[in-house]
Amino acid sequence: MSTLFAILEILGCLGVFLFGMKVLSEGIQRSAGERMRQIMATMTTNRATGVFTGFITTCLLQSSSATTVIVVSFVNASLLTLVESISVIMGANLGTTITAWIIAAVGKFSLSKIAIPIIGIGMPMIFIGKNRTKSIGEILIGFGLLFYGLGLLKGAVPDVKGMLASSDPVVKAQAEQWLSTIKSLSNYGYGSILIFLAIGVVLTLVVQSSSAAMAITVTLAVQGWIGFNESCAIVLGENIGTTVTAWLASLGANTNAKRAARAHFLFNIIGVIWMLVVFYLFTKGVQALGESLPESFRTDNHTSDIGFNLAIFHTSFNLLNIALLVGFIPLIAKVVTKWVKDKEPTGDGPQRLRYITQHMIDVGELNLPEAEKSVREMAHLNHDMLRGFRQMLDDPGADIAAIVENGQKQEDEADLMMHDITDYLVRCSINELSDSHSTKITGMLRVVAEFEEISDCGFRLMKLLQRKYKKQHPMPAEVVDGLKAHTEAVYELIEFCEQHLSKPITAEDLKKAKALEDAIDDQRHQFNRAAMVRMQDGGDIRAEMLNIDLSNQLEKIGNHALNVVETAHEMAMA
Repeated sequence: MSTLFAILEILGCLGVFLFGMKVLSEGIQRSAGERMRQIMATMTTNRATGVFTGFITTCLLQSSSATTVIVVSFVNASLLTLVESISVIMGANLGTTITAWIIAAVGKFSLSKIAIPIIGIGMPMIFIGKNRTKSIGEILIGFGLLFYGLGLLKGAVPDVKGMLASSDPVVKAQAEQWLSTIKSLSNYGYGSILIFLAIGVVLTLVVQSSSAAMAITVTLAVQGWIGFNESCAIVLGENIGTTVTAWLASLGANTNAKRAARAHFLFNIIGVIWMLVVFYLFTKGVQALGESLPESFRTDNHTSDIGFNLAIFHTSFNLLNIALLVGFIPLIAKVVTKWVKDKEPTGDGPQRLRYITQHMIDVGELNLPEAEKSVREMAHLNHDMLRGFRQMLDDPGADIAAIVENGQKQEDEADLMMHDITDYLVRCSINELSDSHSTKITGMLRVVAEFEEISDCGFRLMKLLQRKYKKQHPMPAEVVDGLKAHTEAVYELIEFCEQHLSKPITAEDLKKAKALEDAIDDQRHQFNRAAMVRMQDGGDIRAEMLNIDLSNQLEKIGNHALNVVETAHEMAMA
């Protein structure tokens, strides 16, 4: 029963650590998510800045898995190229080493002593602060919980020396039994290294966080449960295990996103392979370096250098791996390009939008670029549909049936895109978001609904004109010229709408869009009035009613397009 209680206590401490990491990461996203998106999209133009970006992002999020999931999402949204993503992933591996240094510092001073005051500072900011202040409060509480969890974890894992010196025979027997088990696993020479490497892979898969796995490993090593070589082997396994998250995240994503995940796996695997070749030599070098640490690093609470030695091992391994492979990024890109081949065209439409996240830390704030890209694709689809109608109007001798059939596919595609984007945005908003991102999601939900209505109107226009041609209704030059002028005005507004979706819409842009929509309304009134006059003069009533229907559908598209511009303006002002 005492063993079960001890295990549950360790899991509880680990839970505090993981929850702190989650609060910290999501608070940073709400506070600086927009800047992080801009940095990841712009500061990756060369390998050095890419590595630095990955390092800083992981240090802030305290999770290399979260960073690599974001990278996969950005590649899926075409915001990062494959080569750029590989350099960011390399930096993410280096960023996760900060966890080992934090845990190693536990022996130098009590993190739990500074954790509670940090939480005390952050708590009032959550209750009385708004927007950015509230997010900063969450960041402080996340840091506090992370430090507090590490302190609790160190206290929950008993010291082997203390247990062996215990007067309680049961406690002493438990320590001897555990050490005997570790020793038996360590008696296989080089095979033991592979065993502990496998343990590291499994441990990371179970806790779904390389940082949490590292916390367990360093704590066990500091408390004397596992030796230095065994700890280093587990750390290497954790480097492999952390690649699985990105691999799983890429399932269902586009080809380049799959390649980015494979590149992460390949980079870590190559690093582990060369490290296994020089493992014993490298660990001896790390221990020699650890012996040169200043005496101030050694305290009564930190009688062993193993914690710092592990931090040195993890950091130096990742630094050397980056130094060795950063020059081969284009080659790695070629390898994964051959590994994950381009899909053959299936005719089933574009890549479906898929929400990409990690189970432990939600990255909804940073997944919005992919939704924005899909919204722009939907705008382009509407543009294409209206272009098809214009072709029917300009060239009655064209293959009308083929154009209408393509319009039907586009309208179905728009319905599917609206469903996917709506589901994606709802999933992004499940967790608490910053006010600006909440406004942006609400706006995008309205925009995709308006775009879906435009696609419906666009297909109706095609069907109405097809019926008009099929019934061979008269098309006087006055009617043709009126419809062309009306369509041209609507086309201009749709084009304006698509061009301005990728940048903030100003008050001047909104004024221009309203002027275009007013012109469309005036054209509808003039066109419909002329149709009524022709009917009164004995014109073909059915033909003129179709003309009026065409004009009304064009005017509806103008209304929906203006709604999109107004919504985009509200999003820009938030």
